[in-house]
Amino acid sequence: MKNILVMSAVAVALAAAFAPGDARAQAAGSLQVSIGANNIDPKVSSGDLSASSLPGTKIDVKDASSVIAIFTYMVTDNISVETFIGAPYKHDIIGAGAIAGVGKIGSVRQLSPTVIGQYRFGESSSAFRPYVGLGLTYTYFFHEEGSGTLTALTNPGGPPTELRAKNAWGISPQIGATYSFDAHWFVNASVIKTFIKNTSTLSTGQSVDAKLDPIVIGASIGYRF
Repeated sequence: MKNILVMSAVAVALAAAFAPGDARAQAAGSLQVSIGANNIDPKVSSGDLSASSLPGTKIDVKDASSVIAIFTYMVTDNISVETFIGAPYKHDIIGAGAIAGVGKIGSVRQLSPTVIGQYRFGESSSAFRPYVGLGLTYTYFFHEEGSGTLTALTNPGGPPTELRAKNAWGISPQIGATYSFDAHWFVNASVIKTFIKNTSTLSTGQSVDAKLDPIVIGASIGYRF
């Protein structure tokens, strides 16, 4: 999925390189709605799991993809506000540091609604419009599950170890671009970097802090009203 999204983003740039100028309805007051997919790839910097645990026990989080719907409102010809909603992402949590190689120790689902203010370069009549944005993300974690491996590491012979992840806010800078085929239809691609910290706790009493700092790559096709 990640490779497909990257290829879609490249396609937007290539389309723009050969795009003729034409009038596009991207002026103040227009609403854009698009459907696509995101890949969220956490760039984890993990602290150590607190005692009692093997020293240097850390975590890592695998990437996940989901479908999304994006809503963008043009406040002026160059300033826009964007938000998106989508299906939950499911991330596998794996061992790192002293327990690297043990494999999956849990999983978590999350939703990360985001509101972004954007500046779009060029004229409202331009077919290709790159943009930059800065937004706020709230990450809501749910359906956390610990694996048998986690129980074996933290509570051997006891009941299954449960996992809880704390919800968190993060700042989200963005770069992206749209290419309009006509006054209504367009394609969009963007990259968002979210800076976010998380604390996860275990039913056995240990906790671990981690910077998740995911990179989000998305591509979509949309309609402008």
